[in-house]
Formats: sequence, structure tokens, C-alpha cells
Amino acid sequence: MAGMTSSARPHLNRRLAEFGTTIFAEMSALAVSTGSINLGQGFPDTDGPEEVREAAVRALREGHGNQYPPGPGIPRLRTAIAAHQQRRYGLPYDPDTEVLVTAGATEAIAASLLALVEPGDEVVALEPYYDSYAASIAMAGGTRVPVTLRPHEGSFRLDLDELRAAVTDRTRLLLINTPHNPTGTVLTRAELAAIAELAVERDLLVVTDEVYEHLVFDDAEHLPLASFPGMRERTVTIGSAGKTFSFTGWKVGWVTAAPELVAAVRSVKQFLTYVSSGPFQYAVAEALALPDSYFEDLRRSMLARRDILAGGLAEAGFDVYRPAGTYFVTTDIRPLGEKDGFAFCRALPQRAGVVAIPNAVFYDDREAGAPFVRFAFCKREEVLREAVERLRAM
Repeated sequence: MAGMTSSARPHLNRRLAEFGTTIFAEMSALAVSTGSINLGQGFPDTDGPEEVREAAVRALREGHGNQYPPGPGIPRLRTAIAAHQQRRYGLPYDPDTEVLVTAGATEAIAASLLALVEPGDEVVALEPYYDSYAASIAMAGGTRVPVTLRPHEGSFRLDLDELRAAVTDRTRLLLINTPHNPTGTVLTRAELAAIAELAVERDLLVVTDEVYEHLVFDDAEHLPLASFPGMRERTVTIGSAGKTFSFTGWKVGWVTAAPELVAAVRSVKQFLTYVSSGPFQYAVAEALALPDSYFEDLRRSMLARRDILAGGLAEAGFDVYRPAGTYFVTTDIRPLGEKDGFAFCRALPQRAGVVAIPNAVFYDDREAGAPFVRFAFCKREEVLREAVERLRAM
């Protein structure tokens, strides 16, 4: 037909050929079509603090952020982010040169990897990993090198010898996530110290995703990797308002790093979204200044929800890995006579009216992740109790 062209080459860039529609979109659509309780995608079912929401409304009405905000983010928010890092962790950052506001942590991850990785570079990432890590490494032309967290005594643990062995002369960057999604592992001081020593020894850059920094439980403690010796100048730390303040739709994230690293990430970010979330930036600036009691109440509330879901899943017959952080519980379905997480999750809405996520999507080695399934507990307690009852009756 006139005007049409034909080509054997696929339309999608071959670097992204392995990535189709995300599992989150598929399972959330399944939740809607079946009327199931969605414990798959990690978003709360209630909004965050009323005073923070009102701050966004006030910004809208007063005309703050309704037009393009500054490229690096509004000064008020960058100052608030720097103050948060100083107050919580004793890490000083210059809000003008060492802080960059992004369209959520997802853009921060993509911009960081596109800025710092070139074709042929290897990126060592902890497996299982958030799916955007793999896509961002692919878009940068890098090679993904997974180091697998493996079940050990009720949690998923990092093998430091395996991590060290994964680093080669082609390794450019370590991609670290703690608290870790999806396993709920929080890396210990000793583990982080070993990672820092390796990075310094091999002169590696590190991108560390710390969006669940305020959601740690029991005896776990969140320790920013940038606070370890030799790491301040080589670490890009990623944070986000979505998980901490329960406004995931606002998409306000940030990067803190040394000036030359922030400048590199900003050079990419300006050609992605340029700017975003104008009025919400003003609200997040106020949110970061909330008293410590807010963060403790959030942690305590999520801990109670974790225990409701983890306990209920164990009673329903799952083998449960009780998380030390995040708002996800990973389970093993083999005690239920199942072994294929994909098949299990696709059938679960019809069987029990509950949606979960198969962890295998977070693995290069799908077989290693096959029996594991992730549930989110960032929902109202009554919703979690209903989900547990449905699963028990399955």
C-alpha cells in the first residue's frame, strides 16, 4: 500500500526486547477485572498526612509550582532534603550543588544509570531486583551482572564472596538497594562496610536505592552507604517521598551525591522529564520537616500491618520470610504443593480473590525465583485481615 514501509526489524529498540508490559500492570488489571484485593503493586490504599495534602492545595492556590519549577528542583525542597540527610544521618549536602529533585525514584534510577554507564560497562545488582533496574541498565547499554540474595534462616542474605567475585575489570558500578525490595532484607553494618571496602578498593561508583529508609522493623537499622569511609564521593543516593508519606502518585524523588555526580545525573534528567510535580515539591518540603514522631508512627503502623499479613500467610500454609524492612512479604509456595509463581499468581484471583506478584520477574535466573511470591502490606488493616481470610479458605 502506498505510504507504507516494511522492514524485518522490530519497532522496539532491541535493548528493550526482553521487557514487555510490566507485571504490575498485568496483575493490577487482573485485580480490577476480578474484583480482587490487590496486594501486588506497592501503593497504599489511604492518603498520607492531611497537613501535607493541604500544603499541596495551598501551593496550587498560591501559584507555586504551577509553571515550570527550576530544573534541579525548587530551592525549598532541595534545602529540606539536605536538612533531612543531615538530621537523620549526619550527612551534609549542599542543596545547590549536591541535591537533585526527580520524577520519583524511578527517574532517579534511570537518569543515574544513563549518566554513569556506557555500552560495555558491567553493573552488579542485587537479585531479585526492582524491574526498572534491568530496563535502565539495558537502555544505557550496560551489562547486568546479578548477585543473588538467597534464603537463609528465615531471611534473604547477601553472599559477600559472591559479590566480590562478580566484580571484574569491566565493572563500572554497584547497584545496591536497602531496605531491599522485594525480599525485605536490610543490609547490616558489616555487609555495608564490606561493600564500601570493595567499592573503594576497585574504584567503583555506587548507586544506592534507599526509598524505604523509614520502613525498618524489629532490630534492623537503616544505614546510608554514603556514610561509610570513602563512599561520600562515589555514591549516588536515591530517596523518595512516595513510600514515606503515602503519596505515590505525586512522583517526587531525589538524588544526593557529590557535585560532579549530581551534575552528570542532571545532564540526563533534563532530557527526560526536565521538571515535574511543581506544587507537590512545596508540599514534600513541608513533609520532610515533620517531627520524628511522624516517622516513628509510620514505622509502628507498618509493623502492625506486616505482622497481620505475615502471620496470616503462615497460617494459610505459606512459608513466610518476615521482612526487616519495606512493605512487602516474600513467601515460598512450595508448602502449598505449588512451584510456579507465575501460574500461582495468575490463578490466585479466581481461587481466593487476592492478587500477588511472582518474584521470578525480579530474577535473571527465573528458576531461582520460581517458588517465591510477594505480597504488599501497605493497606488498611481491615483489608489485610479480609485478604488473609480469603487465603486461609483457598
